[in-house]
Amino acid sequence: MPVWRYMDLCLTHPKHGYYVSRDPLGREGDFITAPEVSQMFGELLGLWAASVWKAIGSPSLLRLIELGPGHGTMMADALRALRVLPPLYQSLSIHLVEINPLLRDKQKATLTGARNIAWHDTIDDVPDGPSVIFANEYFDVLPIHQVVRGQNGWHERTVEIDGDGKLVFGAAAEPTPRFEVLLPPLVRAAPVGAVFEWRPDAEIMKIASRVRDQDGAALIVDYGHLRSDAGDTFQAIARHNFTDPLKSPGLADVTAHVDFQALVRATEDIGARAHGPVTQGDFLKRLGIETRAVTLMAKTTHEISEDISGALKRLVGGGRGGMGQMFKVLAVSEPNLTSLAGFEDEDQDAGAEQDTGTESP
Repeated sequence: MPVWRYMDLCLTHPKHGYYVSRDPLGREGDFITAPEVSQMFGELLGLWAASVWKAIGSPSLLRLIELGPGHGTMMADALRALRVLPPLYQSLSIHLVEINPLLRDKQKATLTGARNIAWHDTIDDVPDGPSVIFANEYFDVLPIHQVVRGQNGWHERTVEIDGDGKLVFGAAAEPTPRFEVLLPPLVRAAPVGAVFEWRPDAEIMKIASRVRDQDGAALIVDYGHLRSDAGDTFQAIARHNFTDPLKSPGLADVTAHVDFQALVRATEDIGARAHGPVTQGDFLKRLGIETRAVTLMAKTTHEISEDISGALKRLVGGGRGGMGQMFKVLAVSEPNLTSLAGFEDEDQDAGAEQDTGTESP
C-alpha cells in the first residue's frame, strides 16, 4: 500500500489506530509537547489570540478553535491569560477538534468550569464566525505521500511484506506520469534514489478559507523545514525515543516534518495572507516569554525557578532537546490583516507583563 495509506491506518484505524486507542502525551506517554513543558506557552498564545481579536475589531463573538488539543493544557493556559480581558473572555466560544475519546475525557477534566465549550470530529463541524485557530503539532501527523526517483521518473513509495513476513519499503513498478512538472524547482535535480514527500493541501485550505471569509487568524506550530526539498522525514516515536516506523504499526506515533513553504503556497493560492514562518524561539521571544519567565520566577521557590528556567531554555533554545529552532510558527489570516504579533520586528514584550497566575504544578 502507499505510504500515506499506511500512515493513515497506523494513526486513525477505528480499532487499532494510535490516536484513537491511547493517550500518547506526557512523561508516561510517547512524547511531550510545548504546552506540557510550561504554562508560558499557552499563556502567550492566549495573549496572541487577544491581539488578533483587537485587530479584527473586537467582535462580540470569537470562536477559539484548537485542532488536536491533547490534554487541554494549552487551552486552559490560554483561557487563564484571557481572563485579564473580560470583554474578550465573555465573547469566547471554545471549540476542540478531537477524535480520541480518551483525550476528550481528559480535556473535559482539564477544562472543568470553562463556558461555551464544544467538541467536534473535524473543523468542518465548527459553526461559522470570526475565529482564532490553534494547530500545535497537528500537521506533522497528517499522512504524507512519498515518491522515490528512479531511472525513468518518480515512483510512489509503498509499504510491502517481504519473504520473511516483515514490512519493508518498496516502490510502484511504474512512475507517476508527468510528476516532474509538479515538483518544486529545487527538487527536480535530485539524484536517483532521492525521496520527496508532500501532504495534500485540503487541511490548510480549510483553515485558510475559513479565516479568509469569516475574519480571524490561525496559528500553526510544528517541526519542519522552511523550503520544499527532497528528503525522507518519515519517522516513529515510542516512549520518547525514535523507532522504526514499520516495526509496530499502531503502537508508535508516526510523523513526518512539515513543509512550511508548501503551507504558505497553498494559503496564498486561495487568497489568504501568510505571516512567517519564523522559528518558535523568535516567535515566543517577540511575544515576551523571557519577561514572563522572570515574573514567574520572582514569585516562587528557587527549585521551581530552576524548572521555569529549564522550560524557557527548552522552548526557545536550539541544540539537543531544544524546540526553539526545529519548531516553526506560521500564521494565516484574512488578507487585510497586514501585521500580527510575533511576526514583526517591533518588541512584543509588553503583553507578557500581564499577571496571569503563578506556575502550575
